[in-house]
Amino acid sequence: MDSTQIDNSSSVSSSPAIITNKKDLQAQFLRLQKLSRKEPITDWDTRKSQLETLETLLSKNKDKLTSAINADFGQRSEGETKFAELFSSFTSISHAKKHGESWMKTRKAPVSAVYLPARNEIEPQPLGVVGIMVPWNYPLYLAIGPMIDAITAGNRIMVKMSEAAPKFAQAFAEAIEKHFSPEMVNVVVGDVDIAVAFSELPFDHLIYTGSTEVGKKVMAAAATNLTPVTLELGGKSPVIVLDDANLESAVNRIMTGKALNAGQTCIAPDYVLLNRKYHEQFTSLAKKWMQKHYPKITTNKDYTHIINSAQFVRVQKYLDEIPKENVHHTTEVKPDINSRLMPPIIVTEPKLESALMQNEIFAPVLPLIHYEELDEAIVLINERPRPLALYIFGNSEKDIKRIRTHTVSGGVCINEIVLHALQHELPFGGVGHSGIGAYHGKIGFERFSHMKPVLVQPKVNAMNLLQPPYGVVFNKFMSMFIK
Repeated sequence: MDSTQIDNSSSVSSSPAIITNKKDLQAQFLRLQKLSRKEPITDWDTRKSQLETLETLLSKNKDKLTSAINADFGQRSEGETKFAELFSSFTSISHAKKHGESWMKTRKAPVSAVYLPARNEIEPQPLGVVGIMVPWNYPLYLAIGPMIDAITAGNRIMVKMSEAAPKFAQAFAEAIEKHFSPEMVNVVVGDVDIAVAFSELPFDHLIYTGSTEVGKKVMAAAATNLTPVTLELGGKSPVIVLDDANLESAVNRIMTGKALNAGQTCIAPDYVLLNRKYHEQFTSLAKKWMQKHYPKITTNKDYTHIINSAQFVRVQKYLDEIPKENVHHTTEVKPDINSRLMPPIIVTEPKLESALMQNEIFAPVLPLIHYEELDEAIVLINERPRPLALYIFGNSEKDIKRIRTHTVSGGVCINEIVLHALQHELPFGGVGHSGIGAYHGKIGFERFSHMKPVLVQPKVNAMNLLQPPYGVVFNKFMSMFIK
């Protein structure tokens, strides 16, 4: 059997598909690296077969994987898992299967008339071995998404699962072991020490999704080997609500994005900038929205809980710094550390130097900050690290254009929240502190490929005229271009 083909037996080779220690991690990486140099995956049929295997894995294990995510969270909305993780994964695979063969073809590139009749080409090639470091907040899609792009580009893969979601990590590792050869995909499970060792391997490309602080450490470790990195980080993604916005519609979309996964989303709206006169109305509308969409929240299976006690306590400390009159609970139910249920909370006018406004919240807490003139909002955003996402609600084309022109962010949604990250034709990534590089769809294919430039020179050409000894013809030619 070719090393890249699937084997549905549970023991496809003596090499472990599930890696739990540093010794096996190093040995298996070296094995994949050697294979990638000896047997690069250059044909579409093999890549498509791997994508179909991934699709089969998801189909057969969707219930098991959903249950494992739910167990790690204590309660994870099944509807959110279906939409944000399974639906997104299946549609991404379908998109890659539809377009991957065309992406991998050698492309023509323009050539200057000076160098004719030579021609230029760009030839996509597999990088080799791609490392994927997966976070806990969307552990399925943020493993599958990069895998799709890496497989479509013809790479072999090692995936490090988050130690904060151990039940899912084990379930996912077992599913991979049953469906993929360890010569194609390996899953690494374990604590921070093995994560550090993983980041230190000389991958051909390493993608990390998680916090900015850990992202800095991953990048530093990768730099030792000159490993190129894609860092999908977070930060504080702002929302600007213009005075001409439909406030009820804006609250509907903002609260949808904030309540999704209980705010544990890297592109969740982190804080809202709007005129102070709308703060009370915004808060009132948010409470009504919660009553409509999450009635009886204590027993509501549609609402996700905080992943663990450490995260719950972190956010509670942020809230403890805020004056009580500025903290507005959107339900009668208060946060409960035992169940890790934290209903959405609106915070009006927190101090900009507070921990709540200095750190990524990553929870269902939504600060409202006032501005009088639009330029105030733009200045406030630009004084902070560049965000992963920026959201604008309003109708004024002039104001919207001004915001788009005078701010820099990983992505933008206008009168919408979060959905830009699910568009196959748009790159997804950050800028500055919110990330390096982007992926998804064709951009992702190119991220995990070497786009090799090739110049092809026909037998008959004029390049000998540019050789010494440099005479009259050469000098006349140069004088046409050197001013």
